[in-house]
Amino acid sequence: MSSALAPASAAPVQIQLAGEWLVPSCLGGLWWPVEKTLIVSDLHLEKGSSYARQGQMLPPYDTNATLTAVETLCRQYRPMRVISLGDSFHDRSAELRLSATATQRIQSLTMAHDWIWVEGNHDPAPPRHLGGEASKGLTLGPLSFRHEPTGAHGEIAGHLHPAAKVRGRARSVRRRCFASDGDRLIMPALGAFTGGLNVLEDAFQSLFSDGLMAFVMGADRVFALSDRSLLRDQPRASRWRL
Repeated sequence: MSSALAPASAAPVQIQLAGEWLVPSCLGGLWWPVEKTLIVSDLHLEKGSSYARQGQMLPPYDTNATLTAVETLCRQYRPMRVISLGDSFHDRSAELRLSATATQRIQSLTMAHDWIWVEGNHDPAPPRHLGGEASKGLTLGPLSFRHEPTGAHGEIAGHLHPAAKVRGRARSVRRRCFASDGDRLIMPALGAFTGGLNVLEDAFQSLFSDGLMAFVMGADRVFALSDRSLLRDQPRASRWRL
């Protein structure tokens, strides 16, 4: 592990947002203990099969890997409610390419929890037969949830797939991260085949004009880093199709 991501203490990192305490997970989920709510974002289920149809042969295991991560988070936190913040499916026909096993796993998740599919730019209408409730966005107490960020106070959003690049002793390390300034928060993409946009890019600077903290996902814990300690990507590496 890079020394830049070496643990400073054993205490888990927490994020304070609009007066609420949230716990970021190294798997990419966000836990809101007071509301017993788990937030995940940008699952992009069946992205691999979508690319295969276009001639880009990716291993067809992304949906299973992503669902395993979600199931692990649900076993860990035992949420009453799960909010999936949009782009849960990579395209509008993704459900037609789901295996029977993947379909059953999703149905088991939506039956076990109050499951809310927030509308994304890839999936405006999640399939009804998979269970759960569709929503364009919602507000719970001081927090609001939507796919594309607006920068509003208390907003939790996805879409941008934040990532942080950190300098290590021998080489730099690039990891997915949560981005927040205490007023708003951008979730990392949880999908196995999703990439990341560096939090120092303009898309984040317009939302966090006074700077941000990157809550970087390590192998077994999350690390809180100021944007002043992060590195920019080379021009080609910073481009990513969301």
